Amino acid sequence: MALLQISEPGLTPDPHQRRIAVGIDLGTTHSLVAALRHGVPECLPDEQGRVILPSVVRYLPPGTGSGRQIGFDALAAQVADPHNTISSVKRLMGRQRHDLAAQGVVDKLPYTVLEGQGMAAVQTVAGIKSPVEVSAEILAALRIRAEDTFNADLAGAVITVPAYFDDAQRQATKDAAQMAGLKVLRLINEPTAAAIAYGLDQAAEGIYAVYDLGGGTFDVSILRLAHGVFEVMATGGDSALGGDDYDRALADAVLAQSGCSVQVADLPPGERAAWLAQARRVKEALSGRAESGLAVRFAAVVHGQPVELEVTHAQFAAATDGLTQRTLAAVLRVLRDAGLARSEIAGVVLVGGSTRMPVVRRAVADFFAQQPLLNLNPDEVVALGAAIQADQLAGNASAGELLLLDVIPLSLGIETMGGLVERIVPRNTTIPTAMAQDFTTFKDGQTALALHVLQGERDLVADCRSLARFELRGIPPMAAGAARIRVTFTVDADGLLTVSAQEQGTGVQARIDVKPSYGLSDEQIAAMLQDSFATAAQDMAARALVEARVDAQRMIDATRSALAADRAMLSAAEQAAIEQLMQAALAARALTDPAAIEAATEALAQGCEAFAARRMNRSIAQALAGQNIDAL
Repeated sequence: MALLQISEPGLTPDPHQRRIAVGIDLGTTHSLVAALRHGVPECLPDEQGRVILPSVVRYLPPGTGSGRQIGFDALAAQVADPHNTISSVKRLMGRQRHDLAAQGVVDKLPYTVLEGQGMAAVQTVAGIKSPVEVSAEILAALRIRAEDTFNADLAGAVITVPAYFDDAQRQATKDAAQMAGLKVLRLINEPTAAAIAYGLDQAAEGIYAVYDLGGGTFDVSILRLAHGVFEVMATGGDSALGGDDYDRALADAVLAQSGCSVQVADLPPGERAAWLAQARRVKEALSGRAESGLAVRFAAVVHGQPVELEVTHAQFAAATDGLTQRTLAAVLRVLRDAGLARSEIAGVVLVGGSTRMPVVRRAVADFFAQQPLLNLNPDEVVALGAAIQADQLAGNASAGELLLLDVIPLSLGIETMGGLVERIVPRNTTIPTAMAQDFTTFKDGQTALALHVLQGERDLVADCRSLARFELRGIPPMAAGAARIRVTFTVDADGLLTVSAQEQGTGVQARIDVKPSYGLSDEQIAAMLQDSFATAAQDMAARALVEARVDAQRMIDATRSALAADRAMLSAAEQAAIEQLMQAALAARALTDPAAIEAATEALAQGCEAFAARRMNRSIAQALAGQNIDAL
């Protein structure tokens, strides 16, 4: 007799079989993958025992080996081949080139950034690459590392993103994971992942601040931890500020000290990459030395001339103080949002390799009047927390179940008359969430409503980020203000948005899953997937052929029906011309070239235009026959 298998909802029915899920910290300068092993989260090493993977991809000329290098191999070639070695690509995710140029990001990169379709793209010797493609290479390398470690396929991954990533950047991250062959269990904010690691490891309770300074982004979050519940009270930061900026600030300061009137951004790509590499080396060397009096030698080349200088802790602090103060200003704003004083913070968690800098640690300690927590490795803590969340979402039983209450970083709303923004979901709202608001029509007899979805904190549309546009049609013609249209915003656990609109009287409705204008379209994702999956090109070609044949048959059937009903309206020559076009469409339908089929279908449609117009005119005349103009 077969026994009924019983298991908790969402858990595996076999209590002895664990589903392998990983946490991935996709960072600006380096990335990590972690998983639970023997009940303990740990970062997974590569064959050389290194847990960190530099977030760098080098593209090689076509026909050269695998065509790319990832991680340490790519990093080693950064100075020699700066044009094709892509680093800090996380800063480009979900962004258009003109936005990046306005922030000064483009000028600081040694490779060429182009205006791509929907978001910025990168020029390489292997062709134009989207930031999503580059990120997918990094994620795929981490996926392979995890699969090799466990000798098994992955059930999914929790991927961390900066708390201040907007909808477009989050969607771009999910697109990259899809291309890398990963099932995304959830996107969670990096500070929240760090709090999970600390909360479960240290059994902490109370209100904590998470100060997360990575290579390219800065986040700060205020969380309340109690009995396994992680509630994000407020979040903020700067998505264009990180350790890379400290490198550039130091490089510019040393360049100025050497008597040069140019900045690092003005140097040739090779020299620029060398200066930034030297600045990073000096920064890391100073961070590893407690003695403030020691100096580190800085050696680089300017326009072919060698430059050598000594850099002290004090000089580094002076060169980067403005950046550190920017992070503290963001912390102050988030405390204000949470309605808290500094004295109410029970502890401060430092996250990100850039928090190893003594200048940062001193500034944070002085700001909060307490020493920050340093129990866990700041490089690894985000990946460890993501691994804990991934293990739970994969359905594995855990002794320390947790409830994660995250928030959205920026307000969401729609455009109203006069170019104003009506906020529907305020920032720092706990997700998942659904919020609605009623609107009405502006003109008498209005039968459609255009909805413009926006994200941001400003009151004018021009100052906010456009996410999507769609229309609600079929509204009954009524006097202005009589219609009642309910607009509902639904934000899922990943922070991604769906918007729907419904006219309350008739029930007519429209909805859109927001694919931001700064993100990738479905067509772009499909095109990129061709490079990853061998059968993708064949599948897409087959689909295009089927769609072209269906459209052709639909046009042929419509033409036959019209001829059967109203052939008498055509002359013999006109009938012959249409019959010839119809036969050509029938012949084209048997072809395997979608473009040829579409061309024949379009020719038939144009050839029938005059016939269709006559039929329409006759129908109107019949409808008006015997009617009095006054009655009409």
